[in-house]
Amino acid sequence: MNLQDNDFVLFGVPERFAQDGAVLDARWKELQREAHPDRFAAQGAAAQRVAMQWSVRINEAYKRLKNPLKRAAYLCELRGTPIDAERNTAMPPQFLIEQMEWREALEEASSEADVNAVDAQLRAARARTLADIEHLLDTEGDARAAAEQVRALMFLDRFAHDVEARFEQLGQ
Repeated sequence: MNLQDNDFVLFGVPERFAQDGAVLDARWKELQREAHPDRFAAQGAAAQRVAMQWSVRINEAYKRLKNPLKRAAYLCELRGTPIDAERNTAMPPQFLIEQMEWREALEEASSEADVNAVDAQLRAARARTLADIEHLLDTEGDARAAAEQVRALMFLDRFAHDVEARFEQLGQ
């Protein structure tokens, strides 16, 4: 193991989207225990600095592997298809239509029930998108198509914040 290994190698898990959260949690604790700087106190400052680098690297990898959006984007990048969301906003036409409908529904929402309806649609869309990403990355091996879905997931996560803000406006 070295600091340049990808996150999956570092954690000793298969390089795929589907991951067992409990396995990641257990492996993170194990790696943090092994790399804790206090374990290297008797070996001097240089060894402690290296241990600190390992600790930071382990935490960085853990955060990326635990978060489905970050994990999907990372896998796409590892497979030669960076998300590049700032310059590439390509999305399926049907998804663009849904975006406009959700935005309109949220703007017109005047009650908690209205916002709950938008939230339910959003949650269902997020679940479908995650399932699509898993299928595209783990079964089809199609990082290009998965990257398009990752960009859609990025929108869904941002829109979820707008839904939360609308709930707050309504006093919830």
